[in-house]
Amino acid sequence: MTTATEHPMDGGQNRPLTMLNPDFPFSYDHYLQHPAGLGQVPESMHGTEVAVIGAGLSGLITAYELMKLGLRPVVYEAGQIGGRLKTASFDAAPEVVADLGGMRFPVSGRALYHYIDLVGLETEAFPNPLSDVTPSTVIELGGQSHYARTPDELPEFFNEVARAWQSAIDDDAEAEQMKDAIRDRDTARIKEIWNRLLPRMDEQTFYGFIAESQAFREAGFAHREAFGQVGFGTGGWDTDFPNSILEILRVVYTDADDGHRRILGGAQQLPERLWRHVPDQLEHWPAGTSLQSLHGGAPAGAVSAIHRDETTGELEITERWGRTRRYAAVVTACQSWLLSTRIDTQESLFPAPLWTALERSHYMQSSKTFVMVDRPFWKDVDPETGRDTLSMTLTDRLNRATYLLDDGDDKPAVILLSYTWNDDAMKWLSLDADQRVELMLHSLKQIYPDVDIASHIVGQPITVSWESDPNFMGAFKANLPGHYRYQQRLFTHFQQDDLPEHQRGIFLAGDDISWTAGWAEGAVQTALNAAWGVVRHLGGSSAAENPGPGELLDEYGPISLD
Repeated sequence: MTTATEHPMDGGQNRPLTMLNPDFPFSYDHYLQHPAGLGQVPESMHGTEVAVIGAGLSGLITAYELMKLGLRPVVYEAGQIGGRLKTASFDAAPEVVADLGGMRFPVSGRALYHYIDLVGLETEAFPNPLSDVTPSTVIELGGQSHYARTPDELPEFFNEVARAWQSAIDDDAEAEQMKDAIRDRDTARIKEIWNRLLPRMDEQTFYGFIAESQAFREAGFAHREAFGQVGFGTGGWDTDFPNSILEILRVVYTDADDGHRRILGGAQQLPERLWRHVPDQLEHWPAGTSLQSLHGGAPAGAVSAIHRDETTGELEITERWGRTRRYAAVVTACQSWLLSTRIDTQESLFPAPLWTALERSHYMQSSKTFVMVDRPFWKDVDPETGRDTLSMTLTDRLNRATYLLDDGDDKPAVILLSYTWNDDAMKWLSLDADQRVELMLHSLKQIYPDVDIASHIVGQPITVSWESDPNFMGAFKANLPGHYRYQQRLFTHFQQDDLPEHQRGIFLAGDDISWTAGWAEGAVQTALNAAWGVVRHLGGSSAAENPGPGELLDEYGPISLD
C-alpha cells in the first residue's frame, strides 16, 4: 500500500507512458506542477463569484483552482459531492466500501494523481485479470473453464488472440510509434501520426477495425469472439464494439487500460477531500480557506435554469426552489444531457452546432452489484487441486466479470459479483438487488460447482444501474463512428475568442467533454480548461513561463476534418 507518489508509475522506465492525448497532447501534469502556477486575475476581480454546476471531480477541481486564484466559486449540486466517483458503505460494516463508479485509475493519469497526492490518499494495485496482484484468474467461455495464475498458463489459443490484437494495433494504427512519441512527449510526432490516422478511422467501428485487420482475418471468427469476451487489460470489450475505434486507440496508446490502482477507503474520498482541502497558497482569501468554508459547509442546490440577463449580460442561475443569483461566468460540470433534459438552458447561450454535439453524445449503460462476505475465503486453497477456492472471473455468462477485493485476511471482504456494460447491463435494469444476486450466484455456481458463495455473504447487497439515475443517465460517454467533429466542438469550446459576446462566459467541463470519457483524467483536464477559460474571460492571464491549454490549442489542438 503506497501513495501515488511513492508508487513507481513508470514501471522502472525512464520514459513512462502518460495520458498525453493525441488529439491535444498538452502536458496537464507539467502545467499543474509548474512553480509559476496557473495564472492570475486582476486584483479588481478578486472575490468575483463564478458558478460551478456539479460537485463531481471536474467541478470541484475547477472550483478549487479558481479559489486559489482569488475568485469565489459557488458550487451547485443536485445530489451528493462526488459525481460518478461514488462510494457506498455496507450498513452492517460502514468501513467496508464499494466503488459504484470509478474504481480503478491508471498510473498514466498523471494530472489525476497530482490531486490524489495533494489530498494525501493512499492507493494500491487493482486486481485486474491476470495482473501481478491477482492470485488467480478463471476464464470461462462456452462452458469451458481455464484457470491461470499468469498469462503463460492459459491455452495457446488465448496467446494467439493477444498476438492478433497487438498485431492489429501495430500494423494498422502505428501503436508502438505512437507510444514512443508519447513517452518522449514529442508533440509534433504525436500529431503527425494521429492526424494521418484520423480521416481514415473516424467512421470506423471498433469491431470493423479488428475484423478488417489482417491478423484477425487470418485468425478467424473464434479469435474475434474470444477477444470480445476476454479482451485486454481489464477484460472483455465486446460491449465497445459499436463505438469508434478512435475511442479505443486513445486508451491503448496511453496505457489507460493498464497499471490500475484503487483508492483505499473508496474513490469518493478524492472529491470529498478536495472540498475540505486548504491550499498552501491562496490569492485574496485568508489562510485556512477551503471550498467548504466558502460555502458555509454545503454546496448550493440543484439547478433548474440557466439564462442570461439581457440588461446586464450576467448569467443567471436559478435553483430548484426558485432562488436566482447572477454571475460573471458559469462552468457546467454536470452530465451534458442535463443542459437540455433537466435544466432550462437558454438556447442562445451555445451555438447551434454545439447543441447538436451535446445531443448526439452516446452514453454507455453500466451496472455493478456488490456483496460483502465474512472474509476473503477465496484465498483458501483446495487441497485436491491446489487451486484457489475462487478466482477473478471472466465469463460469457450473465455476470461477465467478477472481482475479489479485500483489505486483509482478518476483515470482511467484498465481491463485485458482476460488472457489465450496455446490453449486458440492461438485462439487470428491471431487477432488484436480491434478484440480481440470485442470478449472479446461479451463474457462478456453474463455474464453481463446489463453492458455496452464499454461505459467506453478510448484510445487504449494493447495486447500481447508472442509466436509471436521472442526474447521470448512463455511466459515461463513448463516441460512435463519425462523432469526431462533435467531440472537437465540445472539447475546444473553452477557447471562446471566436464566439459572439452573448455566447461567452459559460464553459463546459467533465469527462464527457474530454477525449477520454470514462477516465477521471479527462475530468481533470477539462476542469483545467474551464478554469483557464474563466480566468481569460475575467481579464486574467496565464504566467508567461507556464502557458495554459488555451495558449497552445492552435498549435497542439485537434484538426478539422472539413
